Amino acid sequence: MRTAGAPPSATMTGRPSMSQRRVLEALSGILLGMFVSVLAMSVVSSSLPRIVTDLSGSQSSYTWVVVSTLLTSTITVPIWGKLADLYNRKTLTQVALVISVISAASAGFSQDVGQLITARAFQGIGAGGLQALSVVLIADIVSPRERGRYMGLVGAFMGVGMVGGPILGGWLTDTFSWHWNFFVGLPFAIASIITLQATLKLPRRPRRRARIDVVGATLISAGIASLLLWVTFAGARFDWASWQTAAMVGGALVALAAAVVVELRVDEPLIPMHLFRNRTLVLAVIGSVAVGVAMFGTSVFLSQYMQLARGKTPTESGLLTIPMVAGMFLTSTVVGQIITRTGRYKPFMVAGGVLLTGGLALLSTIDYRTGLVLVSVYLFLLGAGVGMLMQNMVLATQNTLHIKDSGSGTSTVAFFRSLGGAMGVSALGAAFAAQVSDGIADGLRGIAGELAASGVDVSQLSGGSGDSLPDLATMPAAVREVIERAYGDGIAEIFLFATPLAAIALVCVLLMKEIPLGHKSGQEQFEEFDTVG
Repeated sequence: MRTAGAPPSATMTGRPSMSQRRVLEALSGILLGMFVSVLAMSVVSSSLPRIVTDLSGSQSSYTWVVVSTLLTSTITVPIWGKLADLYNRKTLTQVALVISVISAASAGFSQDVGQLITARAFQGIGAGGLQALSVVLIADIVSPRERGRYMGLVGAFMGVGMVGGPILGGWLTDTFSWHWNFFVGLPFAIASIITLQATLKLPRRPRRRARIDVVGATLISAGIASLLLWVTFAGARFDWASWQTAAMVGGALVALAAAVVVELRVDEPLIPMHLFRNRTLVLAVIGSVAVGVAMFGTSVFLSQYMQLARGKTPTESGLLTIPMVAGMFLTSTVVGQIITRTGRYKPFMVAGGVLLTGGLALLSTIDYRTGLVLVSVYLFLLGAGVGMLMQNMVLATQNTLHIKDSGSGTSTVAFFRSLGGAMGVSALGAAFAAQVSDGIADGLRGIAGELAASGVDVSQLSGGSGDSLPDLATMPAAVREVIERAYGDGIAEIFLFATPLAAIALVCVLLMKEIPLGHKSGQEQFEEFDTVG
């Protein structure tokens, strides 16, 4: 029987801490779950034109296949985080994996676009749970001081999934069928469920009266959904300055303001407002928005740049982003090891902020003729910056949280990173489409006489966008150069717009106070909390 006066030991129950072997065994299941969530988001990106065409979808359908997953994953991250503070985290992770398995299989068997969109929405719910819970589970079994090395593995897995997913999806589509894009993650999800059940042993949680904040969840979901839909469709379906913008933004602000009022009054808020008294968490939230834009946005826009400005295939465009993956993998793993040995994390986060800002600034100088070796160097710098920042933002935050708020606090950082990525990609995508459209229109006017003489029909290119990509190989050299120039200039503008966000992330890191990393895992803190309570 435990007593408050028991002498300290490896754990407050007298049991030894988890050995490194047990940690690695449990971590294998957690990382598989994280990989499933990232793969679900990225694997279809290079295959969507063919998928939507095969299912007789429209431009609106094409957009909704992407938006539905972004919406549900972003909205459900804080919900999963709150559930993690109330219920068994291993069970919740397995539930998220089951949702991922069923929804992925349903998407793979889709016979029409409506079924695909619905399945992708449920897939986003599972992915949101895995994003929120994977990092929380690592905090349960590893102390902050030891967590750096394992957080590095998480960052590496996310980087490989984000960039490797489109490569794998394109290969599966070309070799077999697009249906396999959704089936490929099923073995990983099933393996994760089994591995977690066999290896992850968590103590009984302190008893708490569970009250789910349904009203707060509804208001936050409505507000975020309205903002994401506005950013997605503004400029394409209606003008940025329009009554639709006023209605959607105004409605979102009202819903979010009401959510804050509710969160301040309920017993079990979805996002506890007292967390924002934590300076480290606030700075991590702001910085995570920039990291989200860099991580999610880069993979989306670089694919278009490689295919339309450089004439590469989807598989080749994915392979050309390997330097970014290498940067993320090397810095997240090596720096994680150094943090575990030294206990220092802020210097590496500052270096990451510098590399992220510098990488984006350098990428803003590229065009359709920039040497691919030079582009690879810039991508490596960008990946190195993300690798140093992404998981260390979470580590710094977790190190300052009370154990009863670890789930909500961790998911709050992940939520804003996902939100920043979703809104950033949508907003930058709208600006990118406008820039490309104007560039193509201006370029075609410049060669109008030559085109008229040759009888070339370029009406489909004037908008610079569509369900499918222009086939550059079938176009006259003059038209092909116009398109390549427009996409090259457009991607540079996108990176230029993202650079100030990275600078803000750097400022946030500089303002963080470095607090010595703790030596107790979340499991040990729970047992101590249970004993004292």
